[in-house]
Amino acid sequence: MRKILLLCSMAILVFACKSAPTPPATPQPVSNAPMTKLDKTSQVGMKGNWEITKVVYPGSDYIKVNSFNLADSKCFIGSTWKFISNNNKGTMTLNNSNCTAFTSDITWYVNKEGQFVLKILDEGLKSKKVKTGFVLGVRNQSENEFQLVDKINVGGKDTDVVYQFQRATN
Repeated sequence: MRKILLLCSMAILVFACKSAPTPPATPQPVSNAPMTKLDKTSQVGMKGNWEITKVVYPGSDYIKVNSFNLADSKCFIGSTWKFISNNNKGTMTLNNSNCTAFTSDITWYVNKEGQFVLKILDEGLKSKKVKTGFVLGVRNQSENEFQLVDKINVGGKDTDVVYQFQRATN
């Protein structure tokens, strides 16, 4: 009888100590872009108020892209962005009537490799407390427009999501 109780106790201990299965890890935004050298010319060129006028990627009529882990990429059309180049801060506002409204402070910079590095700040958090962000390419920058290009994986193939920024008139 003691042996049976001992075996049952051991079995209970073994199963009770078994670790729970770990859920699959969710992808985290990139946070390791080099900041050693900044492209001040590009940053000063982005200073001011901007609007995303279109978001383009192959298959956009059939595939939904969750941009910046916030909303569908189409929700960013019409969004307004303010970039302050002397302190690398700003704001972004999603104001598409078909989507949930969203406003957030941001920090950003452009490095010498032509990468635009963006951190979306939760309310009350300082930039140094936010360890994750997004790294996008900068293309076709002029006085009144530029593009940010995000690389995503669709069906095992890298695809460019292009955000077209136009300088705001107000």
